[in-house]
Amino acid sequence: MKARTTLAALVLVLGAGPAWAAAELKIGIVHVERIMRESAPAVRAQKKIEREFSTRDQEIQKMVKQARDLQASLEKDGVTMPESERAKKERELANLNRDLQRAQREFREDLNLRRNEETAQILQKADRVIKQIAEQEKFDLILQQEAVVYRSPRIDITDRVIKALDAEK
Repeated sequence: MKARTTLAALVLVLGAGPAWAAAELKIGIVHVERIMRESAPAVRAQKKIEREFSTRDQEIQKMVKQARDLQASLEKDGVTMPESERAKKERELANLNRDLQRAQREFREDLNLRRNEETAQILQKADRVIKQIAEQEKFDLILQQEAVVYRSPRIDITDRVIKALDAEK
């Protein structure tokens, strides 16, 4: 949908009439995925999130190991242990699995929320930098690369945006 809207806007701009036909149109393309992967703010955000969530991840991994060990114990010794003890261990395993699923779900939700927060901040900075570049270098149009089949390297300003973001603190 967004690609069609962008394409429709580009067609309108390019086909706007004689005034545009005489002027040279300066177009730039930004590859947002690269910015989110390679820029210093994106790398810092990723490391920050990893630090924030590492303790919880370790706790979940510990729960996974406990569940595996308990399951293995039940499979190995379940036949020979008394019925009451086996039932107790099965309840313990069921409770552990339920707690594990809840912890994993909450972890994923919280992680996604934090990623979205950090992504929004980086995109906001990137938009500001893109607008500065557009104004300074007199671009008529800058598009975000999403469904672009081909683009000339001379109109790709992603490296300039990344460099400008990296220069910020």
